[in-house]
Amino acid sequence: MDPRRRSFLRGKLADVGAREVPPPPRPPWSLHPDAQFTSRCTRCGDCVRGCPRGVLHARGGGYPQIRFDAAGCSLCGECASACQSGAIDRATMAQAFEWRVDIGAACLNRRGVECRVCGDACEARALRFVPARGGIAQLRVDTEACTGCGECVSVCPVAVISLR
Repeated sequence: MDPRRRSFLRGKLADVGAREVPPPPRPPWSLHPDAQFTSRCTRCGDCVRGCPRGVLHARGGGYPQIRFDAAGCSLCGECASACQSGAIDRATMAQAFEWRVDIGAACLNRRGVECRVCGDACEARALRFVPARGGIAQLRVDTEACTGCGECVSVCPVAVISLR
């Protein structure tokens, strides 16, 4: 079953001409588009059980989704190894995630408060702090270096980091 059909029962129909609802956040190396993923996924839960960091959860009809509220994805590949259906395929997908980090306007650093928590959590060094004359170091985002792992999302003290 297409998980988008469930929205009908919840009254979340999009208006004519409205933007298409983005697919839910899937595990790393999930097939794209989402319809291809949901047609291959058997909802067995092997990827959820195989995730050592516990960021995968069965949601929306039993399909796996990734949540970064407690931790980020280490890109270990255990979910892909556990997936027997081929819905998560590390060999055919060039990158783990398509989304990249997006820092909201309410970021403490952008409001003049010294905070480097996200930069400390980012192993890919996509979030760096550049010294500024007469003030605090300024956040610089390198979307090319970002892996979309979500490590920065869970550690942000004001929850303004998202992945798009």
